[in-house]
Amino acid sequence: MYLARFLLERAGYEVETATDGAAAVNAAVGGNVDIVLMDILLPELDGLEATRRIRAKVKQPIAIVALTALSMKGDKEAILEAGCDGYISKPIDPDVFVSQVDRFLAAKRG
Repeated sequence: MYLARFLLERAGYEVETATDGAAAVNAAVGGNVDIVLMDILLPELDGLEATRRIRAKVKQPIAIVALTALSMKGDKEAILEAGCDGYISKPIDPDVFVSQVDRFLAAKRG
């Protein structure tokens, strides 16, 4: 996640990190957040359940994008079913990552 943070800050984004799923939910609910890059394998509360809780509590448009190395059959479907708008695969390609984030933000803003 350090690489993602570095790339986003270098592109001019303000970045807040959360150490677990519950903290991610609290940050999304309590803040002015445009996008959440959700690791699926988080401690305490996994990323899928954290996504469901954010969707239930946050009413303004917010993009939630899984940032994951999961690639087993059914993972993509589970990610989308939980409420993610899509996913970015790890390892991150630095040349593509920020443009993917930009694309998800633009799509959510309509």
